[in-house]
Amino acid sequence: MRRGNDTSTTDLILLGLFPDMGNISYLIYIILLSYIIALLGNTILVLLIWVDSRLHTPMYLLLSQLSLMDLALISTTVPKMITGFWVDRKKISQIGCGIQMLFYITITGSESIFLTLMSYDRYAAVCKPLRYPVIMTPRVCLQMAALSWVVGFLDSLVHTVYVMHLPVCDSREIHHFFCELPAILRLSCDDTSVYEMTLFVTGIVFILIPFGLILASYGLIFLSVFRMNSKKGKKKALATCSSHLTVVSLYLGSGFFVLMVPPAMYTERQSQAVSLFYNILTPMLNPIIYSLRNKEVVGALRKVLAVG
Repeated sequence: MRRGNDTSTTDLILLGLFPDMGNISYLIYIILLSYIIALLGNTILVLLIWVDSRLHTPMYLLLSQLSLMDLALISTTVPKMITGFWVDRKKISQIGCGIQMLFYITITGSESIFLTLMSYDRYAAVCKPLRYPVIMTPRVCLQMAALSWVVGFLDSLVHTVYVMHLPVCDSREIHHFFCELPAILRLSCDDTSVYEMTLFVTGIVFILIPFGLILASYGLIFLSVFRMNSKKGKKKALATCSSHLTVVSLYLGSGFFVLMVPPAMYTERQSQAVSLFYNILTPMLNPIIYSLRNKEVVGALRKVLAVG
């Protein structure tokens, strides 16, 4: 990122979470607790799926990948925010800011693609049960994960390189707790209106199109479920699908706000509030949502605790 003529250092300044809010320390402690819960929940879920052979199925392999993405997402922003608050270190180098942005956009884009592919897994399981073992093999699950990461990284690389080369004007202060793309755009001297339209198109690709595909998948799933004669089969299918739909609603709903709504239409405080939900609550709630509604996961946990 090139400096403006009036800047004397290449470092940027993260103002942190709600800088004008009093008693912010209480909120920081809540965030730290949420971070610990997210780390434990997602790690335990990944380990359970790894050690229990009954969970070595496509659905759980995909779920373990989702948990790894959530771990990466929350670890990209929260540790920097918490340590910055405790040691009162608000500066971040431009390289560090660019790396954080690269990781963040990669993970969020990859997770959006991956949630869409997970809906196809549910479609194949409910609508094509006899062909499901052939359609969803471990190799296909690996390809889904790889495709999500590659697409997310390429998208992130383009945005990061462009934004980090915009000239910075008078202020180097980022009104956020991490290097979020819209917050960096506000520092630029250049007219970014054309680029903001590009962001809107990106939102269509990574939010609206996935959401439409997920709705189409679940439309076919619900039609198939209502045709089932077995009440037990209906209940099981709806239980697994409802968990995924809840996660999709939490993730894509906040993602819609970040990518589809122009920065001029919301305040910096609103942006930070949505980012908190997006970065902390969603990774924390995902393993809870899947575990509480899943007898196999609860059974695996009880088995491990019994052995211990």
